[in-house]
Amino acid sequence: MRRTLLATGLALLLVATGCGGSDRPAEPAGAGTPTASRQDAGQVERTLASLRRVDDLPLYEMTYVGDYDPTVGVAGTPQATPFGCSLFAARGDRSRPLFARNFDWDANPALVLRTDPPDGYASISLVDISYLGVTADPAGDRRLLNAPLLPFDGMNERGLAVGLAADDGATAEPVPGRPTVGSVRILRLVLDSAATVDEAIAVFGRYNLDFDGGPPLHYLLADATGASAVIEFVDGAMRAEKGRGAWQALTNVPAVGVADRDLRNDHRYGVLAEALDRAGGAVDAPAALRLLDAVRQAHTRWSVTYGLRTGEVRLVTAGGGERGYRLPMG
Repeated sequence: MRRTLLATGLALLLVATGCGGSDRPAEPAGAGTPTASRQDAGQVERTLASLRRVDDLPLYEMTYVGDYDPTVGVAGTPQATPFGCSLFAARGDRSRPLFARNFDWDANPALVLRTDPPDGYASISLVDISYLGVTADPAGDRRLLNAPLLPFDGMNERGLAVGLAADDGATAEPVPGRPTVGSVRILRLVLDSAATVDEAIAVFGRYNLDFDGGPPLHYLLADATGASAVIEFVDGAMRAEKGRGAWQALTNVPAVGVADRDLRNDHRYGVLAEALDRAGGAVDAPAALRLLDAVRQAHTRWSVTYGLRTGEVRLVTAGGGERGYRLPMG
């Protein structure tokens, strides 16, 4: 069942307390010209009214009310800058699989976005809103209505999570007859329509990805069954490698077809691998956040964990905030 998020809400659990793609607008749209929105005037008003700043990253939260077209709108070419994302799927305890990631990029504002499209799965995702052309003060900026198009990581109500990381060696050659989407946009298509890793791989396989202008990417997927996979583009073609052990990790080095002993030569991958081996691939959210902290860098913008069966999301930002959310699971 595709749960109606607006009826049930995303229960906020306030706690005590390179990774870019090819979807930045080449010419930022005016503040009154969103392209993806398929909302009526009341839905637009409710969406923009839900925006609030919650920490000094700055981090914002917003609930998107109504529908959007995930195939149109934001497109362009960001400039490559220092990067270094770290991701892992902890699969050791299939009763509580967990997805975790550090997003390492420029010092831009971020948005926790709740969506529930009429014909798709409800999800919670994180967006770097500079890619929408939005900067210091987003209040009332209608370009936020394009935010569903650019999730940098997220989880949907079926427990399918996805995140991206830069991979300089990736090349994606177009397959005739397939539509082309941006390399960040593909995450939205996955979150809206895929309930499992296999379904997510199939979504990737239906599109050509546009890496033009800014770092090529690879992706980590995980779902509520404990399945996981890395998707990379090797010699122009998409390849998917499913996780076989108690965990699967991804940093910024090619992983598909590479021996684990060679992957451990990458410092961040090696730290993740050693800790996940010790834990047997079974970690809860606090332990996962400690592990993410062990591989954080000066330009880590946020660390997030997604409980793939519980719907629990734990988020720590470079602005010093720690927040919790719960996505009702369908």
